[in-house]
Amino acid sequence: MITNGRLIFQLYKDNGGFILFFMDKSILYLGDSALKGPGSYLAGVMHFYNISFDYLASDQKLDPSLLGNNYSAVVISDYPANNFSEHQLKSIAEKVHAGMGLLMIGGWESFTGVSGGYTDTVFKEVLPVIMQATDDRVNCYQPCLIEKTTEHEIAASLPFDKTPPCIGGFNRLNAKPEGTVVLSSRRFQVSYRENKFTFTPAKKAEPLLVVGSYGKGRVVAFATDVAPHWVGGLVDWGDRRVTTQAPGANEVEIGNWYAELLANMVGFTAAKWFQLDYERH
Repeated sequence: MITNGRLIFQLYKDNGGFILFFMDKSILYLGDSALKGPGSYLAGVMHFYNISFDYLASDQKLDPSLLGNNYSAVVISDYPANNFSEHQLKSIAEKVHAGMGLLMIGGWESFTGVSGGYTDTVFKEVLPVIMQATDDRVNCYQPCLIEKTTEHEIAASLPFDKTPPCIGGFNRLNAKPEGTVVLSSRRFQVSYRENKFTFTPAKKAEPLLVVGSYGKGRVVAFATDVAPHWVGGLVDWGDRRVTTQAPGANEVEIGNWYAELLANMVGFTAAKWFQLDYERH
């Protein structure tokens, strides 16, 4: 819905109220292979919440003309760093410093990834995390659960404390001192002896969702993927199902809490919205 030049969408909460988000401009979404593939998930969520976006697939170089648009945020997910020129990366950094948001989502081509990725780019100054010098990919063949580390508006309406979801992998990152770790991932070692499973949690949890700022812009790092395979059970997290299909994308069926988490991350990163709680009568 559009009113006074602003996009409005509402997000229902479990307590019977809902949140209204007001966003001025659209999102530039880069990566996740293609809309007829993994990109269907985040694109579907944004379409479900009426968040307008422009999209480029992972095998497309960044069109320089896009940087002339006044986006509220750029979302980068499994989008190779070599799709940008050095000048384009610096231009994005300058826009973030001036108030645009930047959200990087995990994957084999995000952060350091399989080939060095963004480690030695200007994004090492922009993002709220310290990227690894070498391959940062962690693939989990045993349970890896998400736990809430800090109270924050992105996670406030979601039941992480009661029903934590699981993921299949992540990029290993360290939060910068000025960054806030909202969510962490904790791996479990599982053994089976004498007809009994034993779950032993790792002593150290890994930063998963880190938020911060760069100049006037909000910067967010989410260290797992939002599409298979790393997304794991997170994609089905919820107490009801959501079916959605963005234009040009595949139809996806997902969990409502997963969808809400993604919408919250995008909305927070964009920063050009405010929220109002209403009681539903």
